[in-house]
Amino acid sequence: MPTSATIAENIWWICALIFTALRVPYNRRARAETTRVSWDDWTDWLLLRLAMLGFGILPFVYVVTDFPRFASYPFYPPFVAIGPIVFIAGMIVIVRAHRDLGRAFSGKLEIREGHQLVTSGIYAYVRHPIYLAYLLWAVAQAMLLPNWVAGFSALFCWCVLFSVRIPREERMMTEAFGDEYRSYMARTARIIPGVA
Repeated sequence: MPTSATIAENIWWICALIFTALRVPYNRRARAETTRVSWDDWTDWLLLRLAMLGFGILPFVYVVTDFPRFASYPFYPPFVAIGPIVFIAGMIVIVRAHRDLGRAFSGKLEIREGHQLVTSGIYAYVRHPIYLAYLLWAVAQAMLLPNWVAGFSALFCWCVLFSVRIPREERMMTEAFGDEYRSYMARTARIIPGVA
């Protein structure tokens, strides 16, 4: 009979696959859109590769091989129920964000041709709901994978993205939309309403 930790590991990879699959049509459509402004440089390339490492590669290696075993700790059984709920919340947020953003979405730091600032739907409350969705993934991963390296790698990478990529994205948006974006920033939360 599988242990709670084994069940949690299986939940992690199933949720990670579903979460990733939910983004496929939006990423495909984004590649077909014409770009007006791009901040896609080596910094952004490096940040996105770091995210792949923390959200995908390290946890996958852990689930498949139990490496690095030295960093493992006892699993907290209630997380087998709480972790999926947090993951599902992230999936709901990412789908809502993509639907509200529409053709303005890009996985890179880009402004589209004919790009208009989206301030409705989930964007009426949070400027960066896609980052919020990934924060929920990172928290769920820390709950489901009882390993200091694999479990917390996504949270570490998310903190780097939050501190480096979001300020760059907001500078790009301010340059593109000026006072309209500044006004939007003044009335919305960056990630979590009432917190940040």
